[in-house]
Amino acid sequence: MSINRDVAVFDQYRAATKAPVLAAEHLSLGYAGASGVVAAVDDVSFKIAEGDRLVLLGPSGCGKSSILRAVAGFHTPTRGRILSRGRPIDGPGPDRVVVFQEFDQLLPWKSARENVAFPLVHARGESRRLARERADEALELVGLLRARNSYPHELSGGMKQRVAIARALAMEPDVLLMDEPFAALDALTRRKMQSDLLAVVERVGATLLFVTHSIQEAVMIGTHLHLLSPHPGRTVAEFEVTGRSDAERKSTVREVERLLVGEEVAA
Repeated sequence: MSINRDVAVFDQYRAATKAPVLAAEHLSLGYAGASGVVAAVDDVSFKIAEGDRLVLLGPSGCGKSSILRAVAGFHTPTRGRILSRGRPIDGPGPDRVVVFQEFDQLLPWKSARENVAFPLVHARGESRRLARERADEALELVGLLRARNSYPHELSGGMKQRVAIARALAMEPDVLLMDEPFAALDALTRRKMQSDLLAVVERVGATLLFVTHSIQEAVMIGTHLHLLSPHPGRTVAEFEVTGRSDAERKSTVREVERLLVGEEVAA
């Protein structure tokens, strides 16, 4: 019994001390305004370990998309820094791939397979044959292998998002960045896409930074939540999502609702 206990303690220690894949340290972000710099994010810190799914959650205007763009390398912090495997981020890189909510992120003159293969050839330098093979594997993962020769105008909104997710997964980034990827979908398609995404990222063990303003979506997708205040975004709370049953999820939703708006939602 003591050996089993020691092993369990060691596993907990190893999980707690492993180096983060991504870390934000005292991150502040701002934009140029008519009267000077307008603060968007103020002193936000977080870490993401390999296989974690961290969700940035907060109301519109809290700076969560700004944080994601800074992590992607598109926005320079006014203070603090972002580290990718211990190295400061100073621009975009293949270790961080973004999936946006817009449906026009695919190249309209290329098929689904060609859209997935394109960055593998031009960003990773892979042969076209290998890129096509990896594209097919990624499309199969999201359930679109049969549509690999279809063009974006022939696909529904949900299918386009699946292609975008397949393209990101095929790049095998250290962290997959998702900026409200299902916000433009209807409620039923959005729910299906949430479930499908969860199944895929759990299957491949993907590390995820996910932005949303939906509490239910955050609790469904995330292993960890980072709650942000209204503008400028400051950390309200951060915690781990441990329960996956319906009752446990409802309890977590109520707790998040209390922290963000000071009220409880109906069970």
